[in-house]
Amino acid sequence: MKLKLCVACFLALWLSAADAQTGRWVSLFDGKTLNGWKASDNAASFRVENGCIMQEGPRSHLYYVGDVADHAFKNFEFKAQVYTFENANSGVYFHSRFQETGFPNYGYEVQVNNSHRDAIRTGSLYNVVDIADKYAVDGEWFELYIRVEGNRVIVKVDGTTVVDYTQMTDKSRLVRQEDHFGRYVGSGTFAIQAHDPNSKAMYKDIQVRILD
Repeated sequence: MKLKLCVACFLALWLSAADAQTGRWVSLFDGKTLNGWKASDNAASFRVENGCIMQEGPRSHLYYVGDVADHAFKNFEFKAQVYTFENANSGVYFHSRFQETGFPNYGYEVQVNNSHRDAIRTGSLYNVVDIADKYAVDGEWFELYIRVEGNRVIVKVDGTTVVDYTQMTDKSRLVRQEDHFGRYVGSGTFAIQAHDPNSKAMYKDIQVRILD
């Protein structure tokens, strides 16, 4: 029985890797466990509930560390179904890297916030292209879509393009906050944010498609 399970696991991983290589949509979350994901400080802020990743609790970040593309994504399309509760503040990082504590120093954050006191709303490329308009509401599922190709980043909320940003090639000319010193296009993994104890959000159908 153990051998059969191991063979099945191997085949599943092999198929995921093969799909990633052929430009197909590949799931990063199995809907049952946090296998392939690793949380930073306050790991209990993340759990699986009703087929979703539930984010609720003190600051933490859940990084994808699985086998798809060896969790090093450069050019890609990403999409996830997201559900926020009132006053939720969350986000999805890309081109990030695991760190044990604190807010990620590397990668861009795509904001998830429909009613939190922070006025930067869902779809914003946080502290780079900040959006005040609301394109999603609490209490309803919406699709968050991110496409990165070269230096260009496109973010859509339920099919509406809210960010179309091209990072200049000369990074020395970019202005970044001290705690965002690694906020550049490059390569890295995804991370889901738990911002504060009063924020609660759910994620499901988390998928990626490799573009190169």
